Amino acid sequence: MEIQNVGIVGAGQMGNGIAHVFALAGYDVLMTDVSRDALDSALSQIKDNLDRQVSREKISDKDRDAALARIKTTMTLSDLGPCDLIIEAATERETVKAAIFEDIVPHLAPHTILTSNTSSISITRLASRTDRPEKFMGFHFMNPVPIMQLVELIRGIATDDATYQALLKVVENLGKTSASAEDFPAFIVNRILMPMINEAVYTLYEGVGSVKSIDSAMKLGTNHPMGPLELADFIGLDTCLAIMNVLHDGLADTKYRPCPLLTKYVEAGWLGRKSERGFYDYRQDPPAPTR
Repeated sequence: MEIQNVGIVGAGQMGNGIAHVFALAGYDVLMTDVSRDALDSALSQIKDNLDRQVSREKISDKDRDAALARIKTTMTLSDLGPCDLIIEAATERETVKAAIFEDIVPHLAPHTILTSNTSSISITRLASRTDRPEKFMGFHFMNPVPIMQLVELIRGIATDDATYQALLKVVENLGKTSASAEDFPAFIVNRILMPMINEAVYTLYEGVGSVKSIDSAMKLGTNHPMGPLELADFIGLDTCLAIMNVLHDGLADTKYRPCPLLTKYVEAGWLGRKSERGFYDYRQDPPAPTR
């Protein structure tokens, strides 16, 4: 099938980035959120990011204006029903995602493909809460979406080949690269990345190094563009903890046990950049380590 209209559930950091790249690639986008402020903020962020691409001569003024014209918003979830493709990009909690799919299923067109941008949750289990597990896939974009080239494609146990091939074509149209993953906890990227971040937190917790020395060591010693603690703040410590819990619960291996210090930061509400405090304090410039 030819996908032309894309519905996006969630106007946060991932949702607005996904809307950005789809609109720029020529798709008509309808984005929904429970908050009008979130939708307005998303449109403003998309415009700022497109303006940045224009200033760097990545796209033209005409490209930017056309992309913005393709994005519409609504606070009514059922409005997305007629879309050819729906991408759920809500918070990384299975109860929230399952409720969204259950609410939208009665309004879907027969051909609509459902996907989730989940970074860790079982695609098979989410698909089972819908009326179309054969037309359901994991569609995991990396953050920040306009910059990162990878999209993980995750087939559930019931996903049919037509759905998989349709999403392969979409990734190609977006100018990105796909990596196919089996439906096991955290898939490929986060199965490898999150334990590394968790081990960096253990290294801090056990006093092996400070925030600054751990991040400097990994940036200069392994040529990573960001240190693991800085990256955790960028991702969101609540998201990191949620993924570690999915790994620990799903694989029952103690090597995935979340570090108590990571749990403590989340309990304190120190979630990283989005709350202005995490392993760094972003209320000052430059950000200062909090330990």
